[in-house]
Amino acid sequence: MRLRYAFRLDPTSGQRIALARAFGCARVVYNDAVAARERARAAGEAFPTAAVLSRTLVTEAKKTRERHWLGGVSAVVLQQALRDVETAYRNFFASLKGQRKGPKLGAPRFKSRKDARQSVRFTANARWSIPAAGRLNLPKIGEVRVRWSRALPVVPSSVTVIKDAAGRYFASFAIDTDPAADAARMPASDQAVGIDLGLTHFAVLSDGTKIDSPRFLRRAEKKLKKAQRELSRKQKGSKNREKARVKVARAHARVADARREFHHQLSTRLICENQAVAVEALAVGGLARTRLAKSIHDAGWSQFVHMLAYKAQRYGRTFVKVGRFEPTSQVCSTCGHHDGPKPLDVREWTCTACGTTHDRDHNAAINIKQAAGLAVTACRAPIRPEHIPAQREEAGSHGIRTGSRAA
Repeated sequence: MRLRYAFRLDPTSGQRIALARAFGCARVVYNDAVAARERARAAGEAFPTAAVLSRTLVTEAKKTRERHWLGGVSAVVLQQALRDVETAYRNFFASLKGQRKGPKLGAPRFKSRKDARQSVRFTANARWSIPAAGRLNLPKIGEVRVRWSRALPVVPSSVTVIKDAAGRYFASFAIDTDPAADAARMPASDQAVGIDLGLTHFAVLSDGTKIDSPRFLRRAEKKLKKAQRELSRKQKGSKNREKARVKVARAHARVADARREFHHQLSTRLICENQAVAVEALAVGGLARTRLAKSIHDAGWSQFVHMLAYKAQRYGRTFVKVGRFEPTSQVCSTCGHHDGPKPLDVREWTCTACGTTHDRDHNAAINIKQAAGLAVTACRAPIRPEHIPAQREEAGSHGIRTGSRAA
């Protein structure tokens, strides 16, 4: 399984200049490749191949007066920019043909030096290395100081240097994990859990555990409003406006980092403690268009579910998504009676069939676990909710008299 390990970088002033040069050269080659393909499309000609683009936009361009400064960076960085163009067009055409899952993708666009994220990628051909001192040695940039928070499990295949909107630098290493080593690291477990995601409580587990929602954005909202007001008062194009923009970006980065860390810790704990995990497939895109949009984005359900999915795959756990139309909040988890829909302000309800009083979220978590087929009886046999008999007015074929049917 391919994963990425990201570490913070502390480049010197000279290395920042060299990285800015690498970002700019990669961006220019990327834009030149997009422009070349767009010219071919407008003229009705075949798209230039990767070999032709590499020869004209890199090898021959370095010999010209307009692009001679491309020789100041590693050639691997420029070649990777051309590969990114090929990947972008491949994904675009696959999306047009319906061969790619997810939302429709647009055609590749030109990059700007004012983009919030700048990046360059170094593969093994670039001969980058990690010396004994623990720094990251990059070609034509030098040895950059790295804040190592943990050891890399295997030798990385490539490294991507990223500069985010807050002006921070990161090194993202691509590694291929060992399935046997990952399985040995994870303790054995025979437990299963259903998770109901919400806003009042971020998650309610089928065993009754309730995990409060940290609400990182809501807690930092006062500081964010102040920083954004200061940004709006600065003159456009001034240095003070750029300083205010970085201040806002850093405030948002702190919120995003805290939320990501919370998701990582919780997802890792759930995967370690349970052999099987079930969640409900929520339509986050649709819910984010309601009046609860800010709270839903603050919770970050999609990121959390994605972490559960890839960690379960990595460590050999079972991950199940229950359909969003499953009536988990309407069915009694004790007797299986369908009690109908309920407004959101109803947090507790009593089953009209068996008289059991349920906590809405805990009951939903149990139903999610049962709908995924993860619940077990005392003899460890898997069970599912019993079939609910259809109501009298719903059963049978309407319009056909019962007496006219054959026995």
